[in-house]
Amino acid sequence: MKFFIDTANVEEIKKANEMGIICGVTTNPSLIAKEGRDFKEVIKEITTIVDGPISGEVKATTTKAEDIIKEAREIANINPNIVVKIPITADGLKAVNVLSKEGIKTNVTLIFNSTQALFAAKAGATYVSPFLGRLDDIATPGINLIEEISEIFRNYDISTEIICASIRSPLHIAQCALAGGDIATVPYKVIEQCIKHPLTDIGIEKFRKDSE
Repeated sequence: MKFFIDTANVEEIKKANEMGIICGVTTNPSLIAKEGRDFKEVIKEITTIVDGPISGEVKATTTKAEDIIKEAREIANINPNIVVKIPITADGLKAVNVLSKEGIKTNVTLIFNSTQALFAAKAGATYVSPFLGRLDDIATPGINLIEEISEIFRNYDISTEIICASIRSPLHIAQCALAGGDIATVPYKVIEQCIKHPLTDIGIEKFRKDSE
């Protein structure tokens, strides 16, 4: 399994990249807005830190296929590693179909059922992003969705990669790896949680005392 970091905070990206954990970055308008910076400025800076796929999303107000295509081309021109995030809508799929033929990589986001993922893949999406955490929030086991999409893609030898999104805990990561997800995109706080364990802390303290 590959790991992306889900953030627009460049300091968090630097820390994760220095650990050798991540090979890509996902952002969205909410994460960019949280940083209070210009979208293109942030994306350009991220490309200088991580040499891998970097997802930048079209604006939520961009809903027509022709407008999505135009904006996606502008985002893709920022850097060769850019992947354009597009929500799963009929117009979104039309745009993905056009963009994929132009060689522009896309990440179809806000996936909540396996049919949406299959349609996105058929339209030419490079990645699909099912949101398991948000399903868990409404008492629906999100990991079941990852398992379904993985099985469907295996059945038909579909090359579209599954980005497990809306990850809330280290348990989610382990579940996604077992379910066959290709990538987990993870907030920095969850990366920190994955590294820590109380027994590790106890062991380090014991070794420290023994060394002294």
